Amino acid sequence: MSSPRPLWLANRPALPGPTLEVTHKFTGAPLTTVAMADAATLEAAIEAASKARPAMAALPAHRRAAILRQVHGGIEARREDLAQLLCAEGGKPIRDARGEVQRALDTFRLAAEEATRQHGEYLNLDENPSAEGVMALVRRVPIGACAFISPFNFPLNLVAHKVAPAIAAGCPFVLKPASYTPLAALALGEILAETDLPVGAFSILPMDRETAEGLVGDRRLNLLSFTGSPAVGWAMKSRAGQQKVVLELGGNAACVVDAGADVAQVVKRLAVGGFAQSGQSCISVQRVLAHRSLFDPLRAALVAAVAALPVGDPALEATVVGPLITADEAARVARWVAEAAEAGAEVLTGGTASGALVQPCVVAGAPRDCALQAEEAFGPVLCLDVFDDFAEALDRVNDSRFGLQAGVFTPRLDHAFAAFERLEVGGVIINDVPAVRVDAMPYGGVKDSGLGREGVRSALHSMTEPRLMLLREPGRLTAPH
Repeated sequence: MSSPRPLWLANRPALPGPTLEVTHKFTGAPLTTVAMADAATLEAAIEAASKARPAMAALPAHRRAAILRQVHGGIEARREDLAQLLCAEGGKPIRDARGEVQRALDTFRLAAEEATRQHGEYLNLDENPSAEGVMALVRRVPIGACAFISPFNFPLNLVAHKVAPAIAAGCPFVLKPASYTPLAALALGEILAETDLPVGAFSILPMDRETAEGLVGDRRLNLLSFTGSPAVGWAMKSRAGQQKVVLELGGNAACVVDAGADVAQVVKRLAVGGFAQSGQSCISVQRVLAHRSLFDPLRAALVAAVAALPVGDPALEATVVGPLITADEAARVARWVAEAAEAGAEVLTGGTASGALVQPCVVAGAPRDCALQAEEAFGPVLCLDVFDDFAEALDRVNDSRFGLQAGVFTPRLDHAFAAFERLEVGGVIINDVPAVRVDAMPYGGVKDSGLGREGVRSALHSMTEPRLMLLREPGRLTAPH
């Protein structure tokens, strides 16, 4: 095997010593090894980011925008190589991988535009006599150095959703990519290194969980943004101290199919929303609640569509469902399906595992308290149930510790607004599946699904703080307080 791929320490490649093997997620064969950060490397990265704060904050908006456009160009030039990398290191079907690269391009384009749109506010404060001649200006300033921890399922675009807004805001950062899928983030580091970002502006450090604990609670890092499991995320928040924390955590997204919905269109979208990315998305459709008037035809069409999904080698253009990130994860999903069946559910198709592959699965009548309904499956599984009353269906969507996004197919405007009013989620997707995410929109959840919002503009808001300047007319200096 070739020499390890370097990590990125303060804008420069480094090989500090420890290494991590990255495998091909379909074949299991070794792909490469990458350098890993030890505690000393992490300390150097944090100190460099802290020292880079003034230079990053001083970058004018046009230069930040130009850097982001340069990164966009670098991704564009490597478009197919990056897609093949995502396919290999993450097992992502190649069509999904190409889609992720396009979304990363969109994210950097949006960030370049938003870098020049950080508007302030004028406040007239003379609401009482003592404040005559007083006004205030408010601007947003960079929050400072940031710590980012990204997940394995979108190893390029979810990195982009942290990195691009940080550059737009003028914040240096230290990023820990997922250990299963570090290669896309390291490739992005190569592109960042071609820019004229100030020294220390970025470090990209594969590292083990113990070492990464050094990102949490360090007062030189003003913001911690984590995408991953609820247990890990909330534990980090409890230790973060004075750090601002943004958490994008898990879900078990529900989709309500109301009376009068177009069954053919709904099935087409469910086959995408539940099984794209092999179900490894926190907004992948997991629960489907269908009105009794269309339950039988929807059930038959959905089972036929899911059973026909191509499964296997993610490098093949036709493949829709590739491997899960590990064989252990595939075995867990199959075990949850079996447990649901033992508790009375009917397995309509799929649900068995072979290596890291899980056959796309539809289950009917799973008990609400079984893992397949109550937890995040993070695999190619749909739980199908029937409802009679729309308000009841909304209550059942809310009967979850998660609240990321929900989908509602309905021809009724009043039902659409009722869902918008009552669903306890971060996003309500009307007449489409909850798996829809447009990179410009605010994205995040409530309850165990997280804290704060991502999406370029929302992330920029998290990575900046308001600063007020109060102005009193010189002739009013002796005015009453």
